[in-house]
Amino acid sequence: MNLLYTTFPRWGIVMTLSLFLLSGCLHDPNIPDNNADIDYSNLDLKGDVALEWYELFLEMERFTPGYRPPVSARTLAYVALTAYEAVIPGYSNQYQSVARQFSGLEIPKHLPKYEYDWEIVLNSAFETSFNHFFETAPTAQQSRMNALATNLYSRLNFGVDSKVRYRSKAYGQKVADAVFEWSRKDTEGHGAFFRNYDDNYIPPGGKGKWSPTYPDYLAALLPHWGDVRTFVAGKNVKVQDPLPYSEKRNSKLYQEAMETYHLVNEIKKGNLYEDKWIADFWSDDCPILTFTPVGRWVSIANQLFIHNSQSLDMILPLYAKLGMALHDAGVRSWGEKYRYNYLRPIEYIHDVVGDKEWNTLMCPDGSGRYYTPEFPTYPSGHATFAAAAAEVLTLNMGHYYEMIDNSHKGREEFIGTPRRFGSFRQMAQECGYSRLPIGVHFRMDSEAGLDLGRRIGAMVNNDIRWMKYYN
Repeated sequence: MNLLYTTFPRWGIVMTLSLFLLSGCLHDPNIPDNNADIDYSNLDLKGDVALEWYELFLEMERFTPGYRPPVSARTLAYVALTAYEAVIPGYSNQYQSVARQFSGLEIPKHLPKYEYDWEIVLNSAFETSFNHFFETAPTAQQSRMNALATNLYSRLNFGVDSKVRYRSKAYGQKVADAVFEWSRKDTEGHGAFFRNYDDNYIPPGGKGKWSPTYPDYLAALLPHWGDVRTFVAGKNVKVQDPLPYSEKRNSKLYQEAMETYHLVNEIKKGNLYEDKWIADFWSDDCPILTFTPVGRWVSIANQLFIHNSQSLDMILPLYAKLGMALHDAGVRSWGEKYRYNYLRPIEYIHDVVGDKEWNTLMCPDGSGRYYTPEFPTYPSGHATFAAAAAEVLTLNMGHYYEMIDNSHKGREEFIGTPRRFGSFRQMAQECGYSRLPIGVHFRMDSEAGLDLGRRIGAMVNNDIRWMKYYN
């Protein structure tokens, strides 16, 4: 009797467990009976989740300490790449993963025979990526991140099997973690919001060279940014040499300095309203007051889709391209800035033209003080960012795309009245020009930046193999 009691229950337990496991394998509703890959070809997912996160991006980069334009561009690129890699390889019939084209980047594979909810994957990827890259964000913005993620999960989880929810959220986190680990390998760029300035950097002296500039005499911003890892635009992507330094009145440099000088002077007299409007409209580099010049192009992209609903197949690749183009524009323009180390117009006007009281119109603080960016002038970062972004938008949305830019609609601190444009390239051209009437650039700076940005935007669009038929 004791023998029967001690052996039968063990046999029964084994049989029960075996039947349970077998039943689980046979009836798991997430695995098709034919063991085939899940077919998502009939899904038509809109870009609402992505757009809500990209709208929040504008607030995050505006208020987070250390988020100057090149840093913002880098974060945008890594966040947009995360979103793309988390969803597109499993969901899209058109696009493929681009990770293998970037050395050292390894994206965890999803399990094609198991079901995923791609919007939950996407929300998880954004949530994790934002928490990684905006770790220094103020409490208010951290709360906004958490609230957005929670609200989206509440909406997306409804009616979705618990296993699918868990699997989808976990996969989004894994992709975001993998991209963040790849970011760590770029030692010059990773975490740069902690170290905008190098106390040991001493700019090279000499006639016509940049040095900390009136009125704040701030140290050089990101002097080593040209060494940050890029996606496509290596150090061989350069600008032409700037105008030779000259103090002669008949020199081209003197004439360009006087152009900037007179534009600002006329605006201060109350003339040239259109130029004043243009200068204010594009002056997206006043910390806290506005988002950065990078954020401006995210704002423009957001406006394209907020009232024109598009699928994730359209939105995620576009933002990934936009992020990479803006990132490489920042790296290459900053690399060239510190390669030439060319002085700002205000220094030339003070020392050569002889007007020691002259100042720009940039970022007034209400006390009569204005600002000059704390880095060399050539080429213009604004122009480079604008042309790179405009090229991506042009090549993906069309050469003639009329829109009204409402980025600063309703602002009262400056002229943010919306402006109408017939193409993205027209927008970039005006953005580049805007740096003259605001007083911070020579014309050559903007022209060189526009050319550099156009080339970078085309490289991102054409040199990266986005489509599946490139296999």
